[in-house]
Amino acid sequence: MTSNLSRRVQEHKAKLIPGFTAKYSVTRLVYFEVFDSALVAIRREKCLKEWSRAWKIRLIEKSNPEWRDLLDSEE
Repeated sequence: MTSNLSRRVQEHKAKLIPGFTAKYSVTRLVYFEVFDSALVAIRREKCLKEWSRAWKIRLIEKSNPEWRDLLDSEE
């Protein structure tokens, strides 16, 4: 969850944030959701983290079948 998506993605791309993205060299933003409330966004993020990889892949491919880097759309 972040209030500045572009900054957060750049931090991940530079591996400044330890965790999954740094460990596995994740370099593209392929999916995101926008919420008006930080509380709702955090709840959604927790749910997504519990779901299977296959479910997450289907979610991404529904809105971004080419797996384009969406950061370009945000700048």
